[in-house]
Amino acid sequence: MKRAIFPGSFDPITLGHYDIIKRSVKLFDEVIVAIGINADKKYMFSLEERQKFIEKSFKDEPRVKVVTYKGLTVDFCQKNNVEFILRGLRNPADFEFEKAIAHTNRDLAPIETVFLLTAASTSYISSSIVRDVIRNNGNYTKLVPDSVRVKNI
Repeated sequence: MKRAIFPGSFDPITLGHYDIIKRSVKLFDEVIVAIGINADKKYMFSLEERQKFIEKSFKDEPRVKVVTYKGLTVDFCQKNNVEFILRGLRNPADFEFEKAIAHTNRDLAPIETVFLLTAASTSYISSSIVRDVIRNNGNYTKLVPDSVRVKNI
């Protein structure tokens, strides 16, 4: 069984994340969307909200599992028998950043990182842009899956 983890903070999940997950299900038997917990980071959405957003987005896809974790991604992979880390790339800067992490992860454990290019239609979207649009009462709904379109934002 080929299993991949797609780690991130998903604050919130964007259409870019959604696209990567949908496409990765065709490549792996199971895709684990793993929400990392960082106590030093300030999030706009609670861990529970972020988890619900993703679970609702993939409620009809049994091969997508949503979990939370603390610590190193490679440690999570080793404890859960996951062979691949999945990452989306929007631009060359993402590649340079992700390449360094992938090399470090491979030094720490026998885990391969698989990069998928984001779709051209979502390559400009980031969670930080979505949060900025939300903070400024802009129309964020075309940047996120329907599950994020909550009334209390």
